[in-house]
Amino acid sequence: MNSIPRVLAVVSRPATLRVLSSTQRVGVAKLRNLSTAVEAPRSSYSKWRFVKNSVKFGLVAGVVYSGYSMWDSRHPPVQKSHDPTKKTIVVLGSGWASTSFLKAIDTEEYNVVVVSPRNYFLFTPLLPSCTVGTVDVRSLVEPIRFITRHKSRDVKVYEAECTNIDPEKKVLTIVDNSDIKGESSVSTVPFDYLVIGVGAQNQTFNIKGVEEYGCFLKEVWDAQKIRTKLMDCIETAAFPGQSQEEIERLLHMVVVGGGPTGVEYAAELHDFLVDDLTTWYPELAGKIKITLVEALPNVLPAFSKQLIDYTESTFKEQNITIHTKTMVKEVREKDIVVKKSDGTDDSIPYGLLVWATGNTMRPVIRDLMNKLPETQTVRRGLSVDDWLRLQGSEDIFALGDATATKYAPTAQVAAQQGKYLARVFAQLANSEKLEQELQVATEEEKAKKLRRYQKSQDIQPFQYSHQGSLCYVGSDKAIADLPFAQGNLSSGGVATFAFWRSAYVSNIFSGRNRWLVVTDWTKKTLLGRDISRE
Repeated sequence: MNSIPRVLAVVSRPATLRVLSSTQRVGVAKLRNLSTAVEAPRSSYSKWRFVKNSVKFGLVAGVVYSGYSMWDSRHPPVQKSHDPTKKTIVVLGSGWASTSFLKAIDTEEYNVVVVSPRNYFLFTPLLPSCTVGTVDVRSLVEPIRFITRHKSRDVKVYEAECTNIDPEKKVLTIVDNSDIKGESSVSTVPFDYLVIGVGAQNQTFNIKGVEEYGCFLKEVWDAQKIRTKLMDCIETAAFPGQSQEEIERLLHMVVVGGGPTGVEYAAELHDFLVDDLTTWYPELAGKIKITLVEALPNVLPAFSKQLIDYTESTFKEQNITIHTKTMVKEVREKDIVVKKSDGTDDSIPYGLLVWATGNTMRPVIRDLMNKLPETQTVRRGLSVDDWLRLQGSEDIFALGDATATKYAPTAQVAAQQGKYLARVFAQLANSEKLEQELQVATEEEKAKKLRRYQKSQDIQPFQYSHQGSLCYVGSDKAIADLPFAQGNLSSGGVATFAFWRSAYVSNIFSGRNRWLVVTDWTKKTLLGRDISRE
């Protein structure tokens, strides 16, 4: 009896399954409709997946490209040797103008020789950061041979000082200026074309004591000297037995010059005081004073009134004293004598004096101007035409701070002039080629080649394109005066500081130095600045 229900159950199962299967047909149709409705978002998911994959591939490609760039920078190609059939360009200097020219010049068309007292390019906009250890000096220098060894033809680099330029014989006299000298320390270098980019030297305005007691801020050794003397003042102030008056003098840091260099140094010094000295020298940090002296009515005269007011208010919040309309009359060992706006004289004691104002000609430039008295009549620098050709010479070009032009003596102007002059030389080489082809061309070809030759002779004059002005004002704030539409866009604050950093990093010539600078900023943020004396 028990077996019968089991048989019935087994027999009855197919009937139940048949009923369910017919029901399932309706359900399947519904599920298909639902699936089509559910499948709609797949496109958005695929887009998101596409974005993720693009980011991944972009990162991988970036890493691969960076790795290849680093490898390529360390493995320069085999270069062609000097070609006696080609003209020789001698480049004086290794600053912004000369280095921009070197990077852009085509060595397939010319032999190139570089003469400079230093064998590297210095990224000067970040030099104030080196004085307090925010950025290491080595992160801002790029050896010139890192550039010249990647040119197609061998470029000779001589670390020497040019002492004489003979524009008639087209010969330079160079002197080895290093501490170690060999049997030959004086030589001559002939040229077909000369590019003068030696820059300028610090202007003291013949004020007594500036060179003896002041610290300039133009070269690597200037930043190192300032850093050493700064820490020396602090450690000397901590020496037992110092009077209160002497401690105040030693801890008074005076900056002369209210331009971008002076303002940025004062800002960096303030950050060093707040971020590091307060922690490691708590007994002295509150006594450190920073004073900025400017002869003009306000600091940063090249910036808009809005940004000048912002900078002055920021400095006031940071307890940085600004003396405008104040002229330095004399620099003594422990104080400076100034003439205030009311005409009275005053004495300002100091421990460290940084002189960050004014440029003047180098001796070799002054000597060259004396050789061309009829055409070189502007006393603040070399006179050039609109194509940067030296007035009074057909084969000498000058650019950067060594010239007297309508443009401000800034790195931005010098860099654009260097790139422009490289294009001029490329056009000159093309013109010479077309001239040679024209001489051997048939009558049918002459008309066409003549048009090309005439077009190559039409060289456009230099036109400066202002990209804006930036300045760091301390406390992770910066100001920017940028051209926008028909006017200017002025901004200041923390967001502008981020833009200031990104702009400076993008203008550094090599990926190697960009990486070093970013690493230095990261180390400063995580570990602080080094306070040891060098």
